[in-house]
Amino acid sequence: MDEAFDTDMDLPAHLTPPLAKGHLSVARLARYWYVVCTARDLGKRPIAITLLGTPLVVFRSAGGGVAALLDRCPHRNVPLSLGSVDKRTGVLACAYHGWRFGPDGRCVEVPGLIGEPSKAWQVPAYPAKEQDGLVWVYGSPDAPPATEPFSVSGGLGSGSTSVIREVEAESTLHAAIENALDVPHTAFLHKGLFRGGKKNRITALVSRYPDRVEIEYQGEPRPPGVVGKILSPSGGIVEHWDRFFLPSIAQVEYRLGSENHFLVTSMCTPVSDTHTKLFAVVTFRTRLPARWLKYVIEPFAQRIFRQDAEILAQQTRTIRRFGGEQFVSSELDLMGPHVWRLLKQAEQGSLPTEAQPVLKKVEFLA
Repeated sequence: MDEAFDTDMDLPAHLTPPLAKGHLSVARLARYWYVVCTARDLGKRPIAITLLGTPLVVFRSAGGGVAALLDRCPHRNVPLSLGSVDKRTGVLACAYHGWRFGPDGRCVEVPGLIGEPSKAWQVPAYPAKEQDGLVWVYGSPDAPPATEPFSVSGGLGSGSTSVIREVEAESTLHAAIENALDVPHTAFLHKGLFRGGKKNRITALVSRYPDRVEIEYQGEPRPPGVVGKILSPSGGIVEHWDRFFLPSIAQVEYRLGSENHFLVTSMCTPVSDTHTKLFAVVTFRTRLPARWLKYVIEPFAQRIFRQDAEILAQQTRTIRRFGGEQFVSSELDLMGPHVWRLLKQAEQGSLPTEAQPVLKKVEFLA
């Protein structure tokens, strides 16, 4: 589904077609689970979040569970996220007149009212679940989920350490996912931190399945730069996989020499058509002490995240200035076209049923 951009620019005639079409690569997948916050951030107070352009309120229900409702009291349209939660009953009270709503959205009490609240005073409730230290919300309130949220736990087995970090990007969901899984840009945008310098011939094997895409990179030496030297002092060949899982999971796996194993799983959440949140679970197993590694690596990771967020924002602003997208792609754009195809197929309900084990083999320099 495309979003039209309005522009206040009078474009030269040679730029008008095809930019005047206002095309934007947006797919809206409502019947899927998305991460909206970390479990640690959801305390006693309700939290206002936005998912797929819809304002929601997330709160703790009775027994420490989680619940999500449309963030609007049906009485006088005040945000329910301004209210409070009874920790004993898990009932959410509106801050304006005290109307009280259960986790299922049913109005259970109207202060001062004699008699039962009307069943019509219902707030749409969205399925919600806490899993792997994250709070997941299903994007549609009108149908029970047919699947469970993506499982992040246990990626590297016992002895591994995991941390969760949250990043925001002014970008479409597709652009954020493509950036997270795009190898060629790292030698330029992150030069000196991750890649750059001498070019090496690498082979990429692209496989597409009904719900995911996987790329295996072969022949990649340890990346130059500060991060690579810290992670694998002895050098060696990198075992590297990039994966996309519907609707919005970007996963990167590295084995560097015999010393380190890293798995970065980014849950990308579409706040709106051009605003994406990324909840990255970084799991690693290494000879180095976990506490020391986090202290050394995190500043570099944060800088890489900031560089990615800024370039995505610049991309979105340029698209707005020109009134729409105009992309060309080469064979090196390995992941983006496949991700886009799966997103549109999922949106249209036309996902393939059979895998294509090795769809493409590409050799390139990186």
